[in-house]
Amino acid sequence: MKEKQETSIDNKELILALEDLEKEKGMNKDYILDSIETALVTAYKRNFDSLENVKVVMDRKTGATHIYSVRQIVKKVENPEIEISLKDAQKINPDLNLEDTVDIEIVPRNFGRIAAQTAKQVIIQKLREAEREIVYNEFNDRKGEIVSGIVQKADKNIVVMDLGKLEGIMPTKEQIPTEKYKVNDKIKGYVLDVKKEQKGAPQVIVSRSHPDFVRKLLEFEIPEIYEGVIEIKSVSRDPGYRSKVAVYSPDPNIDPVGSCVGQKGVRIQNVINELNGEKIDVIEWNEDPSIYIAASLLPAQVLAVDVKQEEKFAQVIVPDNQLSLAIGKSGQNARLAAKLTEWKIDIKSETQFRNMLMESQKTSQDEVSKEDKAE
Repeated sequence: MKEKQETSIDNKELILALEDLEKEKGMNKDYILDSIETALVTAYKRNFDSLENVKVVMDRKTGATHIYSVRQIVKKVENPEIEISLKDAQKINPDLNLEDTVDIEIVPRNFGRIAAQTAKQVIIQKLREAEREIVYNEFNDRKGEIVSGIVQKADKNIVVMDLGKLEGIMPTKEQIPTEKYKVNDKIKGYVLDVKKEQKGAPQVIVSRSHPDFVRKLLEFEIPEIYEGVIEIKSVSRDPGYRSKVAVYSPDPNIDPVGSCVGQKGVRIQNVINELNGEKIDVIEWNEDPSIYIAASLLPAQVLAVDVKQEEKFAQVIVPDNQLSLAIGKSGQNARLAAKLTEWKIDIKSETQFRNMLMESQKTSQDEVSKEDKAE
């Protein structure tokens, strides 16, 4: 219950300022006032070294700030800072009973100055939080897009990019291992994630090694992909060395591979240049896994593909002189083909396959002979 005495700190200018912020910045006035009230309770206890249970109420129209000492009604007062006798409480309100609480308004000396400083600090804090939220939402909406930035810091562990409103962080695993980054370099990156931080600006995680970086670069360079006429079905990548991209068009009149590569390779070359020479194999996706797997092993030629659908396993036969090309250096070509198609691929040369068949036939014959002898 409040005293009838009208003692408060008036602050109409604060309310007008908050109303302007609500219109201009979209900040909720009541939310800020709630935050100021909470901060004022802390400020009162800190500045007046008080153990009182204090409540602060700000008038939403006038900004008048009322401070109350909240006291428990007891039979015998042992701590006057937090307790009040029933007799004294009923002088304020005859309807009060034991164990009720009563709000007694107080006006501490010089608290107007403290209140003004506290309100200013809270508003500045909330403004910063609101600005960080706006920037977070803006970059969160750009997740999965390409951004350009200037390298501010580059070492073995991390690259920091200036993205304008925020810094972009590119950890080691998101960097292309064959690239060296220098301060003031202008580079592009793929927005992998945006993280809210408890303090400070949101953190944008940028990648140049992610397969979707290649996907987005192709989308940017090739209008047919951006417009949806050509679809990128899959991308596999060994960053800095080689990528494989499977493309498809439902329109039989469109050559998806030719459209992506461009005349004399001009279109794909722009992407290769952005990736500092990383090779890109563009292959045509096909719903027939044997045709798709054969294409995925380009530039190697394939003689035959035997697929086991349930196991998603493919046995691939290539000419003898194509085996090393099909497998690739350190198994790179075969590994990227397997990632691209999501099939397990076992590659054999023509001679290896024939020897394998002969060995299998010999084993079968031996088994038959053993059975005949047993009989």
